[in-house]
Amino acid sequence: MPAIKFANILLECNPRSTSYPALYCRSTQPFVRDHVTGEWMLYDAGVFDFTTFFNALSVGKLRRYTSAQRFFLHLQVKGAACTYVQTAADAFSAHPIKLDDTKRELPASDEWQAIDVELTVPSDAVIVGFELATDGPVLIGESYYSVEIDRPLRDVELVLATTTFKKEEFIEANIALIKESIIDSSEDIAQHFTMRVIDNGRTLDAGKLASDRVIISPNDNVGGAGGFTRGMIEAMEQTPRATHILLMDDDVAVSPESIKRTYNLLRLVNDEYAEAFISGAMLNYEIGEELWEDTGFMTKEGTFAPAKPQLRLNKFEDVVFNETFRVPSAITKLNSRYAAWWYCCIPISVIEKNGLPLPYFVRCDDAEYGVRCQPKFMTMNGLCIWHMSFHVRYNAAVERYQTTRNTMIAQCTTGFAPKSDFMREMHNNIRLELKKFGYDNAELVLDAFEDFMKGPDFIATPGMAEKTFMAANRNKEKLVPFDELERQVHAAGLTDFHIADIDRQLVDADAPRTRLQRLNDLATDNNQRFIVKEGKGYAVIPVIGWAYPAGAIRGKEYLIIIDWYNRMGALRKKDPERYAQISKRYKEDLKAYKRNIKQLRHDYSARRDELTSLAFWKRYLGMDK
Repeated sequence: MPAIKFANILLECNPRSTSYPALYCRSTQPFVRDHVTGEWMLYDAGVFDFTTFFNALSVGKLRRYTSAQRFFLHLQVKGAACTYVQTAADAFSAHPIKLDDTKRELPASDEWQAIDVELTVPSDAVIVGFELATDGPVLIGESYYSVEIDRPLRDVELVLATTTFKKEEFIEANIALIKESIIDSSEDIAQHFTMRVIDNGRTLDAGKLASDRVIISPNDNVGGAGGFTRGMIEAMEQTPRATHILLMDDDVAVSPESIKRTYNLLRLVNDEYAEAFISGAMLNYEIGEELWEDTGFMTKEGTFAPAKPQLRLNKFEDVVFNETFRVPSAITKLNSRYAAWWYCCIPISVIEKNGLPLPYFVRCDDAEYGVRCQPKFMTMNGLCIWHMSFHVRYNAAVERYQTTRNTMIAQCTTGFAPKSDFMREMHNNIRLELKKFGYDNAELVLDAFEDFMKGPDFIATPGMAEKTFMAANRNKEKLVPFDELERQVHAAGLTDFHIADIDRQLVDADAPRTRLQRLNDLATDNNQRFIVKEGKGYAVIPVIGWAYPAGAIRGKEYLIIIDWYNRMGALRKKDPERYAQISKRYKEDLKAYKRNIKQLRHDYSARRDELTSLAFWKRYLGMDK
């Protein structure tokens, strides 16, 4: 069988490649791009190691996911004399292993010289790569890895679907990048690729952005769940019909090379992984080499969690670990893994078998769908996007309302995460908000609980998903800019507070508690029940809902909430009367839940096929008009 190009040797010119060059090449000299010719230059005499996150070849995973038999490298260089040597790494490698018998000397040349080699792949190899030692400046031309398999290539028609709502800065840049690097390229993907932009905000200039392979679909504001579902439907109904859909968030930075490798992997994939999901990693937009998650899972406690520890992908040992990581059995036994839709490629055949997503707005749609489908997952170095990390975009309307409601609906409707205790998580969140005087956000949790108990007719009503999310955003705690926060704090009599005296160390600080103090806090919820005390003074704490600086907040009358990243904050005051009102409402909700939960489970599960059907979604999205 002929070899298929799988991965280009990648050097990019963008803020991430400039700030984190070791994702691409670790070197003793810079590598720079000629703005006139577009060619990349290894700047001067030095050593350039391409055994990196983007430029090592994932031979271990290719052997697992495909029927790969042999691997090749095509490398073009010109300029000073240089020495090529192949590298490899096994599971214990802390540094690339040079395979000295592959060494080749290239003389200085003003013309392009090509190195075409079959790569040596030890039986225990995880990744392979190469190193160039140069005597002076060397230009890198078109270079790539290719793979030979023992079966015909699969026919793939790939749709990239992204849902956007008034984020032109991101989406227009991504459309332009994909047009230039994929649609207008000479690579095979260009003839088998369509980008579908679901415009929930109806603000994009389709005349300017659209083309025969970039489709802009104005849509009602149905959130990510509705937008991605429309993308699925359009992919299934287009001509030629899609074989796979790649779901990708709008507010991300992407390397087109990741999409190209996704397409090539789909052409190579073996029967075992033919219906697997490809899960691209989320790298931190602010710290470009930091991996946050590639697949996630639902914990027993009812929370979302990454299956893999955070890694720094500029470190060679983490590049290797990223490929060798095995999901622990404690996680796999939960049967609750999923791939988030910031970058998730799904076979259309899986959608046909399992139906469409549930009609949420945002949050839990991707987790529920992944758990429902129970696919195998493919992850790989070089498949990723960059996204803002969770702590800098905390939103109580999402975390307290959407998450509470949607996880409960999912569990009742499709049996989502049966070993996860979402009632326990809800209870913990309410108690946590009440202890921190976050009364508005505690009420969001109860709003979600009560909306869940309204049954499937409520969530199935067109427009309700948007209406409830907008209400949650109106009702959540309001944050104000730092100058207004300081004014409010002073108006409350706390004149010794000055934002200029605050720093992140203070915001994130806590204080120790004795055992007796811990018992008192547990029993009284920070002296708001049984033993009610007014409190004295104030504490400064972070905005994120899962933070619990118990020692810092105990005994205080005021809490000053700080969102340092967005330079916003809020002032909270202890209010035992409101605490009592919310506690009473919660107890009444629990009684209603106990009376109705059997019927709710029956009603939701009975509507599963309808709520995930093509006919329902076309009515819901107004596509049947």
